Amino acid sequence: MILFITGGAKTGKSSLAQDLAVALSGGGTHYYVATMVPSDEEDLQRIRRHRDDRAGMGFETIECGKQILSCLDHVDKTGSFLLDSATALLLNELFPDPTSCQMDVDAAYRCGDELVAFAKSVANIVIVSDYIYSDAERYDEVTETYRRCLAAIDRKLAAASDTVLEISSGNIYVHKGALPV
Repeated sequence: MILFITGGAKTGKSSLAQDLAVALSGGGTHYYVATMVPSDEEDLQRIRRHRDDRAGMGFETIECGKQILSCLDHVDKTGSFLLDSATALLLNELFPDPTSCQMDVDAAYRCGDELVAFAKSVANIVIVSDYIYSDAERYDEVTETYRRCLAAIDRKLAAASDTVLEISSGNIYVHKGALPV
């Protein structure tokens, strides 16, 4: 099963995703694929909070900030996966040198294709992404490119998913499929 969760920042996406990934594992192996590469103290705090949230849940954590298919070599593909998040993975791939604003736009296409290939290679996966592309604000060209690339990836993921959820204002909206639990 491929389950895709999107929504705004700090809406409970990760907590719900954790619960769903554990439930989908049926008591078996479940992996947390962490894609964030921290760049500051705020990122480190967020990572610590996510680790604390999933403490005691039995996740095996895999750090994979780029080339997402590479982590498939070291896992049981019949397990359940939580990939958090497509947003961070795109950032890492789109900006290979974090000290520069030089973008590898082709990386966005590869990233989307690799995420779909990853999802189709495992028994169960929950993928989290941030809904950052719907406001009417106009940003600089770099930010707009990032937003367009994430929207394209999210469309690919939604099309490939069995279930698509959006979390907004504490509410869960099912746009495709059904909650498995």
